[in-house]
Amino acid sequence: MLTVKNLKVNYGAIAALKGISFHVPKGSIVTLIGANGAGKTTTLQTISGLNKVVEGNIHFGEKDISNMSPHKIVALGISQSPEGRLIFPGLSVRENLMMGAYLRREKKEILEDLDYCFSIFPRLKERLKQAGGTLSGGEQQMLAISRALMARPHLLLLDEPSLGIAPLLLQLIFEKITEINRDIGVTMLLVEQNAHMALKVASYCYVLETGAITLEGPASELASNEDVQKAYLGM
Repeated sequence: MLTVKNLKVNYGAIAALKGISFHVPKGSIVTLIGANGAGKTTTLQTISGLNKVVEGNIHFGEKDISNMSPHKIVALGISQSPEGRLIFPGLSVRENLMMGAYLRREKKEILEDLDYCFSIFPRLKERLKQAGGTLSGGEQQMLAISRALMARPHLLLLDEPSLGIAPLLLQLIFEKITEINRDIGVTMLLVEQNAHMALKVASYCYVLETGAITLEGPASELASNEDVQKAYLGM
């Protein structure tokens, strides 16, 4: 579904991504793990069209989306739940969700997708008229994921869903990520510092270090890799 080849991205004179290549098969959950500053968020933002591709390309199916406008990328079927959630604090939960469906016109299907989000995260339905900024961190993460789902994506980009989440809700969020992938077949590219959780839910993993992929393999194999255990699993 997604193929990234020799992708290079700069921030001024600094090389943020140094020619990375990876692919995300249809129906899978693939994770990128790495320390702060490794280039994980930069990768997702570049796929979403928010950073300029200096060299290399990004293909979504057969279509080259390198340097395409972000709204066109969303329209093709890629949406993102961003790092820090970035919900609209002054808008209600319902209004935040409807922003995710901004490019859509089919009212019946939009309502069906709202109902699906409420079935996955019932707490959002309980807080439908509440301002997004008054929700807890975990509830805001539920809202950010649901807002991305309201675009009805084929590919969902998840950036640090564990960030700032209470431990009790952390397990729930990752269970729901697996459930969404299983139930409606949304392909996912997951960027996560919590390598324990990422390797549990993903089928394949790439390790990113200072803008370069240094290791890759099935998630179950990397979970038992000595270098990964020392660097990311605290073992």
